[in-house]
Amino acid sequence: MPAGGRPTVRSRRLGAALRRHREAAGLDQSAAAEAILKSVTKISRMETGQVSASALEVRTLLDRYEVQNQDERVRLEKWARASNDRGWWLDYQEIVRPDYADHITLESDSTYIRSWEPALIPGLLQTPSYAESVITSGPIFITPERVSQLVKVRQERQKRIEDGGAHFTAIIWEPALLALTHDATVCGEQLLRLRDAGQRQNVTLQILPCEANKAAGMSGAFVAFSFGMEPGVEAVTVRNVANTSVVEAPEDLALYANVFDQLRSAAMSPEESSARIQDILTTTSQEMDENP
Repeated sequence: MPAGGRPTVRSRRLGAALRRHREAAGLDQSAAAEAILKSVTKISRMETGQVSASALEVRTLLDRYEVQNQDERVRLEKWARASNDRGWWLDYQEIVRPDYADHITLESDSTYIRSWEPALIPGLLQTPSYAESVITSGPIFITPERVSQLVKVRQERQKRIEDGGAHFTAIIWEPALLALTHDATVCGEQLLRLRDAGQRQNVTLQILPCEANKAAGMSGAFVAFSFGMEPGVEAVTVRNVANTSVVEAPEDLALYANVFDQLRSAAMSPEESSARIQDILTTTSQEMDENP
């Protein structure tokens, strides 16, 4: 069984990939079951992520499906081995909800992460002070101890980018930056973090200008993930006030990929974005000096 007795995002991804390859080979679940000497029920539950497939089962099924692409074979076998791995975030399972754990799992596995944020600084770029202000501004009271733990979770997540494990592209609507200027305790530190992050080789930071309100209105915040050598969108998480949902249907993924491309086209270039962040930082510093 996947960890926790529920389909994990990893087991679901693996199952969906195996189903696609089986269908592309023109085989039914009975043929797949025969290949690994298991029941049709086992294949059905594997393909829906209800149970995990072993690396040997994956290898045997891919042989039966005549999948020749070595990168794909290596990737799916890797997913099988990792499907029940204990992630660092399980040390915080008392405060990390299952839907949040799914999001962190996708981050941990990704090679490309693309984030659109119309109202906030992305979690992967937040300073501890800003993260604390965001966490405590929600509709539910959170104890100071739990706030501290949730800030630590954000910091752990950021190591994926700091270590260069994934390429991160963030598009932020300009009002989210301007809102920082109303909080002197977090403004300068957070703007500096953004400016410095944009200079990292594996980070692309773009600001969508205030006047691009039509583009900004296309979608609420979302994060798109890719897991291979190519940056095609393979999963998306969408956050709302109640939870974070994972989008995996191909037609929906194509829609989010299109929206992100349009946002990127409407945004300032990385160089222009860096200059705009510096302008806001300079203006804010001057105002603080004039009004201590």
